[in-house]
Amino acid sequence: MTVALATEQGIAAVDLIAESPLAIRGMTVSYGEKPAVFSVDMTVAEGAMTAIIGPNGAGKSTLLKAALGVIKPLAGQATVFGASLKTQRARIAYVPQRASVDWDFPTRVLDVVMMGLYRELGLLRRVRAHHIDKATDCLDRVGMADFADRQIGQLSGGQQQRVFLARALAQGADLYLLDEPFAGVDAATEKAIISVLKSLIDEGKTVVAVHHDLATVTEYFDHVFLINTRKVAEGPVSEAFTSGNLIAAYGGRLATAQIDQLDLAAG
Repeated sequence: MTVALATEQGIAAVDLIAESPLAIRGMTVSYGEKPAVFSVDMTVAEGAMTAIIGPNGAGKSTLLKAALGVIKPLAGQATVFGASLKTQRARIAYVPQRASVDWDFPTRVLDVVMMGLYRELGLLRRVRAHHIDKATDCLDRVGMADFADRQIGQLSGGQQQRVFLARALAQGADLYLLDEPFAGVDAATEKAIISVLKSLIDEGKTVVAVHHDLATVTEYFDHVFLINTRKVAEGPVSEAFTSGNLIAAYGGRLATAQIDQLDLAAG
């Protein structure tokens, strides 16, 4: 019976991976001799908001980029909805860190959002009225429709982040990956972004975000993945966002007083 139970558990685990919007196995990435991410496994829950958290330099953004193929890992692989990344790219939308974008590039806000429609536009890139309407609707969804003709470099940091989220919405993806979406934005923008992300969850989409503000984890997210080069813990916020896991991930960089101020799960 022990063998049978173990077999059943193994089959259940395989099924979970196959159904996961994003499953990462054995991911290892190195920038020089020291690994930035070492043998990390991660299974993203479908239809949920998942936060990737950990201290600076823990490998949060690196893990996301390796899963997307933006950087080449030393080992490991990622599957999207049970298939290879190559075959599933149309189902993924990625919002990079705002600091990694060249905001001096002379382009309009509407044109940035239109980039999310490149698969619909086809090889000839013929823009039709319904494409413009769709891009405008995405801008309206993030509260930026009035800025459609503005140069992207003329916007504030928070406005730029909203535009990049609108571009992701235009893709009509099933899995949204965001790298520090709330970093350096104002309170109104943060509220607008989280409202849009939660509406995506209501539509059955899946959201994964690299996140830095521990105080909002329980308010914003359903699941959490803790990392410090290696995986520390993952699971529903109610189970994995504990003082023990935070201490394991952050070590001495997270004071006891800070932990006491968080709305943590028991344990």
